[in-house]
Amino acid sequence: MTGAGTAAVRRNFVALGLDYSCFLVAMSFASQATILPAFAAHLDPSNVVVGAIPAVMTLGWFLPSLFAAHHTERLARRLPFVLRYTVFERLPMAALAAVAFFVAGPAPGLALALLFLLLLVMTGTGGALMPAWMDLVARAIPTTARGRFFGAANVVANAGGLAGSVATAWFLASFPAPQSYGLCFLAGTAFMACSYAALASVREPPGPPPAPPARLAAYLRRMPAVLRGDRNLVWFLVARTFGSLGTMANGFYTVYALRTWEAPEWQVGVFTTLFLAGQLAGNAVLGGLADRAGHRLVLVVGLAAMAAGNVVALGATSLGAVGAVFVLSGVHHASVHVSSRTILLELAPEAERPTYIGLANTTLAPATFVAPLAAGVLADRLGFAPVFALAAALSAVALALLVARVRDPRRPGLSDAR
Repeated sequence: MTGAGTAAVRRNFVALGLDYSCFLVAMSFASQATILPAFAAHLDPSNVVVGAIPAVMTLGWFLPSLFAAHHTERLARRLPFVLRYTVFERLPMAALAAVAFFVAGPAPGLALALLFLLLLVMTGTGGALMPAWMDLVARAIPTTARGRFFGAANVVANAGGLAGSVATAWFLASFPAPQSYGLCFLAGTAFMACSYAALASVREPPGPPPAPPARLAAYLRRMPAVLRGDRNLVWFLVARTFGSLGTMANGFYTVYALRTWEAPEWQVGVFTTLFLAGQLAGNAVLGGLADRAGHRLVLVVGLAAMAAGNVVALGATSLGAVGAVFVLSGVHHASVHVSSRTILLELAPEAERPTYIGLANTTLAPATFVAPLAAGVLADRLGFAPVFALAAALSAVALALLVARVRDPRRPGLSDAR
């Protein structure tokens, strides 16, 4: 690589890294694992409502991707498309602040409806843009540096999120709800703006020629053939589906602590700190591990952490033990951010990267939507323990499938699933 090429890679490494890390810091002020469940529980005590938060968010992140991939593969450049529409991914954070300040107090039912609408707009836009953004990363960051890229960006995000969790705990302890949550969302809005500025400074390298025009229906009819032609991808999707089902308990750890252990509301900020500490430790190790040993191993570590976290939650005898659950959940979260989509960039042919990203996301949408809703119903009827037990079992199945059936794309001679 020439000096100019090296400089371009470094520039994009920093710019894309800041975009990604600032976005994650923003989302830590509206954490799906801590802040949003607590805010929803303030508006409505039903566990089904709490379970609906990850259901709606994951539906948005995953469902639109394949349909957007059809358009993405026909673009000569990805960056202008992302910059144009990511505004609709970021403005809902400011709108959430307005809902908390002005609507949640006098009209909690309306605030709850607006919460779900805004989360769907935010995540639906993000899901539609995911194939384009990931392909932009693939063009800009070399294969053997992507683990370090996501690891380093996540470490920066986690460090910022840890500092932010101190602010979150102070907001929740010093101001009455729902205004305290409004301050959290307002802080998230500031980091969303920083993320956009960093993204706008990226210089997109050239990629393969755009795919020829085709109707969406014809494009979708190709997907069964793609799956038949890549058994390794199929087994990866099956394992990832079980892993997604295993996350059904993630939104309930905070509510469990608040209701079962009668934790004070400011403790939500402490849980956010522990969750981010787990992510920080995970990212510091897993990014380099992915570049050296492959992304499959990172996903194995993450699934083991998730299964262990649910076992700890199931046997918790104190609030301190519940804190360990958030650390383990953070490690799993780190593995997902480092490797769950990045491995697809290695599984996919270069020209079909958006399709593989879209296919992987959209096929997960039903499971990721149903699982937390089912967990909410289960928690309402039988309590939290069955939710944690089922989540642990599903995580273990995902772990076994990943180890036994999925071939590491960097080591084609091992566990060949074709």
